[in-house]
Amino acid sequence: MKIYDQIDSLQLALSSYRKQKKIGFVPTMGALHMGHLSLVRRALKENSCVVVSIFVNPTQFDNKTDLEKYPRTLAQDVSLLRTLKGTILIFSPEVSQLYPNKITSTQYHFGSIASQMEGKYRKGHFNGVGTIVRLLLKAVQPHTAYFGEKDFQQLQIIKKLVALEKLPVKISGCAIVREKSGLALSSRNSRLSQKQREEATLIFHTLTEVRKKFKTHSIAQLNQLVAERFLNSSLKLEYFEIANEITLRTAERKRKNNKYRAFIAAFAGSVRLIDNMPLN
Repeated sequence: MKIYDQIDSLQLALSSYRKQKKIGFVPTMGALHMGHLSLVRRALKENSCVVVSIFVNPTQFDNKTDLEKYPRTLAQDVSLLRTLKGTILIFSPEVSQLYPNKITSTQYHFGSIASQMEGKYRKGHFNGVGTIVRLLLKAVQPHTAYFGEKDFQQLQIIKKLVALEKLPVKISGCAIVREKSGLALSSRNSRLSQKQREEATLIFHTLTEVRKKFKTHSIAQLNQLVAERFLNSSLKLEYFEIANEITLRTAERKRKNNKYRAFIAAFAGSVRLIDNMPLN
């Protein structure tokens, strides 16, 4: 396992794999956990070589404090990756490698999927995501890139990006990995106190309750149920939405043959947590 901080040296190392073997790619912002490792394991199973990028991307943060507080644990991340069997190359560049001139986002036209949920509350976020993913895909040039479904809206955005840019890569979505309590694994969980971690399980329990009652309750009733669950909680609910899984548009009532997914964003203190769950 070797760490590369230059695009040229990474591409040179990958050149021996490119002609006859498949290259997988798992982009991360570091602070790795078992959710990330599940992506890497799947990539190793399906490819001969896997690149794991570790880069905290400044253009996808709309909150400067959040960017500054985002955990950076490269040494621990490398140690964790060493527990896996297979050929892994780590790409951990400086900001200047990916943004040599100016740290700025490309403006994309992702359509209505970018204006829902996260798009409403994090202005410019998806332009930042699209910018860094395109830069990383061009640097690595993988056959397949792997993304977790915890960021389901982001996954849809990246699929749209690949279509818009006509990038020769397959985007593979992977299931959410959870703690035993149900809390979705996230790098931000490391910033939670033990009490906050316990209280944050409300997110999973609420989504589970919504899924169980989806057939028998209207969307308006489910929205009210979620509001009540958070009313006396220490968590601050930012949004809860039931949306069409394909268009991501907020659903006001259920329609036949449509797939729906519930989405939540909530704060535990200053830590923002997101989660989602398919409903039918």
